[in-house]
Amino acid sequence: MVHFVGAGSGAPDLITLRGKRLLEEADVIIYAGSLVNPQLLEDKKETAIVYNSAKMTLEEVLAVMEQAEKDGKTTVRLHTGDPCLYGAIREQMDALDARGIDYDDTPGVSSFQAAAAALNLEYTLPDVSQSVVITRMEGRTPVPPKESIESFASHGTTMVIFLSTGMLEELSGRLIAGGYDKTTPAAIVYKASWEDEQKYVCSVETLARTAQEHGITKTALIIVGDVVSQSSYSRSKLYDPTFTTEFREGTS
Repeated sequence: MVHFVGAGSGAPDLITLRGKRLLEEADVIIYAGSLVNPQLLEDKKETAIVYNSAKMTLEEVLAVMEQAEKDGKTTVRLHTGDPCLYGAIREQMDALDARGIDYDDTPGVSSFQAAAAALNLEYTLPDVSQSVVITRMEGRTPVPPKESIESFASHGTTMVIFLSTGMLEELSGRLIAGGYDKTTPAAIVYKASWEDEQKYVCSVETLARTAQEHGITKTALIIVGDVVSQSSYSRSKLYDPTFTTEFREGTS
């Protein structure tokens, strides 16, 4: 059996209870060493064999999984955050399907959630933003043309941008070209939930300068939208005393 497990955003106590149990029981662990906090491996079995996938190809990862299966061992494939976001898990699952190897998936706390917690913000504020776009800039790997930064920016909703910290000058220009005002609030969260977490609120126009001033070049999330400022929003109807719900009669 192969268990895909979300390691969480960084803090070792943000892995789920299920993920922690699977990790402690695993015979073989393949973890994303460039991103996953190594403290998570401290409670593994003494006999567990650990592989760092940062130094491996897909074929090498699959070979380890296949051999573990032949040996009757349980494998945990430990991905950063939640594996469903930029985790490259689909190609692994398809290959396991082809080999007849069973697997399951345990979700984790994504860094976009930890970044919101670091800033004490809510992505979906009434009358400000009710949608969140999670995307990235194209770099060495492409992005479908219909998913350009400009096309998403045209909606003016909350955006969370992964894997783009090294391209902030270009990102700012494209966000503004897409429709955001240059003064739109923005934030940079470096290593959300890690011990060395850093967080800075700025504007779309000053993203690159803010990152440069603080020496941030990678491992950061960019958040764009009016929710960052939290200055003006409407009260939730759910807890409004005049609003009737299935469980409570509203007052006139």
